[in-house]
Amino acid sequence: MTRPPHPLKSNLLAVARATLLALLFSSSSLAGLPLSDSQGQPLPTLAPLLKSVTPAVVNISTITHTRASNPLQDDPFFRRFFNLPPPQSQQRPVQSAGSGVIIDAKQGLIVTNYHVIAGADELHIALTDGRNLQASLIGSDPDADLALLRVESHDLTEIPLADSDQLQVGDFVVAIGNPFGLGQTVTTGIVSALGRTGLGIEGYENFIQTDASINPGNSGGALINLRGELVGINTAIIAPGGGNVGIGFAIPSNMTQAIIQQLAANGEVKRGRLGVVVQDLSADLAEAFGLQTGEHGVLVSEVAANSAAAKVGIRAGDVVLKVNGETVKNTTQLRSKLGVWLIGKSLTFDLLRDNVRFQQIVELERPGQGATEGARYNPNLAGAVLAESGNAVLLKSIEPNSPAALTGLRPGDRILAVNRQKITSLDEFTAAANTKLSTLLLLIDRRGSALYLALPNR
Repeated sequence: MTRPPHPLKSNLLAVARATLLALLFSSSSLAGLPLSDSQGQPLPTLAPLLKSVTPAVVNISTITHTRASNPLQDDPFFRRFFNLPPPQSQQRPVQSAGSGVIIDAKQGLIVTNYHVIAGADELHIALTDGRNLQASLIGSDPDADLALLRVESHDLTEIPLADSDQLQVGDFVVAIGNPFGLGQTVTTGIVSALGRTGLGIEGYENFIQTDASINPGNSGGALINLRGELVGINTAIIAPGGGNVGIGFAIPSNMTQAIIQQLAANGEVKRGRLGVVVQDLSADLAEAFGLQTGEHGVLVSEVAANSAAAKVGIRAGDVVLKVNGETVKNTTQLRSKLGVWLIGKSLTFDLLRDNVRFQQIVELERPGQGATEGARYNPNLAGAVLAESGNAVLLKSIEPNSPAALTGLRPGDRILAVNRQKITSLDEFTAAANTKLSTLLLLIDRRGSALYLALPNR
């Protein structure tokens, strides 16, 4: 004899079922769709939601022409010994695949990861309706790993952007992309963590962590909430065994929106400058500077003269507790917060100085474009004139027979990193070069090719 269900248990199950259905089918556009099986039992499904969203997620294929070469034939001594002709330049196409998200159907704007399209000569977009379109690059931001593309077409579908600051750990999310080139694939999960930084993946990090399955090829795809809004751009995974282990990362939609607005307007990101050098607080430093138990912040160790910070009175020894009301936990997080703000944007800093807490409003300035002599940073850079250029330090000129000329540096080289620290300004160059290491390791971008140079330190 079967025992009848307990009334309270039945009521709880009914409430839970009704709540789930309300979450999944809250959109009025789903009213005409069947929500039950032949027995009248409800069937929870994401299909109606995905039907309206997936046309906005595209597959991106790129073609890059690389020079096919033979190391022996490229060797001038080898060619001279065997009396061989100069090597002929042979190009071979290299294809790769990724994903993208249409964010503006009228203008045909598509956002994706920079690493999906980096160095590509051709960009091809495949829609879910079978159309194949050629895309053009509007602009890109390698430091945030975002790029903005445009296609000329009509009848496109877009995904609205959500306020990613409203996300909470435990929220349901759906990842859509093109893993392993299989074609559009949908996976589900939850938000596992927020504000992930210090991973060394990008120059500016503030990732959403999710256990929704993300794999190679998902890069640039959509992470959406159950309202069909874009909350993030899928970017990276941790895969120690070579496969998905449930740890994926997405760039929040608010950060994405701030970057693409600049890309659409300027083709590049022009970040504002605060003019401070900061360091993380150890437990001993936190206690010495008067932070309360469990309180977070970063220590200002240097303030550049005539900078935005200096003009409002921020000093070395101040502790930054919050920016615009958000707690600052470490230097990486602060850098990521500042990295999305436009030049001229006013920010409210909560500061601690000599056990006194106060607020200060700072307006970010345009990075200085003035040139400076390289000898102030390192004797081996004497004769080089350095200047800020975009998100790097540019070698504007080098005097012949100067110490800098003997290092192998060339005019036009762009310094991207110093001692494995990414730099985007002369202030950051100064901070990274101020080291007791015997060697100054520079990462150089020379006409699109990256190389390292090691200079003896002072």
